[in-house]
Amino acid sequence: MHIAVTGSIATDHLMVFPGRFTDQLIAERLDRVSLSFLADHLEVRRGGVGANIALGLARLGLTPLLVGAAGTDFADYRAWLTDAGVDTRSVRVSETLHTARFVCTTDSDQNQIATFYAGAMAEAGEIDLEHTAQRVRKLDLVLVGADDPAAMLRHTATAHRLNCPVAADPSQQLARVDRQQARALVDGARYVFTNEYEAALLLEHTGWTESQVLGRVGTWVTTLAERGVSLARADGRHEVVPAVATDRVADPTGAGDAFRAGFLAGVSWGLPHRRAAQVGCALASTALESVGTQEYKLVPSELAQRIALAYGQEAADAVTPPLGDAP
Repeated sequence: MHIAVTGSIATDHLMVFPGRFTDQLIAERLDRVSLSFLADHLEVRRGGVGANIALGLARLGLTPLLVGAAGTDFADYRAWLTDAGVDTRSVRVSETLHTARFVCTTDSDQNQIATFYAGAMAEAGEIDLEHTAQRVRKLDLVLVGADDPAAMLRHTATAHRLNCPVAADPSQQLARVDRQQARALVDGARYVFTNEYEAALLLEHTGWTESQVLGRVGTWVTTLAERGVSLARADGRHEVVPAVATDRVADPTGAGDAFRAGFLAGVSWGLPHRRAAQVGCALASTALESVGTQEYKLVPSELAQRIALAYGQEAADAVTPPLGDAP
């Protein structure tokens, strides 16, 4: 199955603040905020939602096609992704700009404050997804992840023109698009991914009700943090898949990307959506236990064991054969 993953490619600067952000906020002074947090730890890691999801798919035995823009410093990162099994031939490398930067600070309550510098991502709108489709003859699914908004809109339009199913994952970029653009990103998508906050943002920016969104998409997948994930359809089918618990949370950054990789891998294996979400939740739990969005180690037998403990042996048996193909 040829899955093209479009989205940001970035370097993550991850810091930990030992206190609580909310303790530093003064309700009467929120119109003039000037805060500085002394972080205890700094980790510099590879990241970006496109690269994170593509790497997760590769670790589950697929060969995803990463479509995005990176900078002049991309050589080592490309080698890392290629060695993991990601097809990076559709990555545009800027001649002048550096790869995007994500700077994120996490407090003791797992709240996060982050800043994203686009860098070479600003050139992503110049990528023609049709060239990737021609190279592999047929794309089976295009995930349109957070990226330069012009690129997201172009990739969505191209995928629809090619009659290729779309998984819309606009994420934080919903805040940067107008109503018409927000609607274009999700209308007709086979899957829409959001977290709870982004779900509310999606309704606000499209101007649609929940039922109107569901009438325009296949399945709306909403991650609910420690409560798991919601799967909703226009025909009224709705279920919540519980999360896979862990008491070893090291860093929440990238757990959502790991879920998406697990879910899409499950879909590519022909699993029903509930089972695919269970794979996603198990991979997200694995990612939570490592600092950095791509540092987790995937051992197929251990992932199957997580699934068995959380959802029962029948669930584990359903995913064991395709997991056996994972490297």
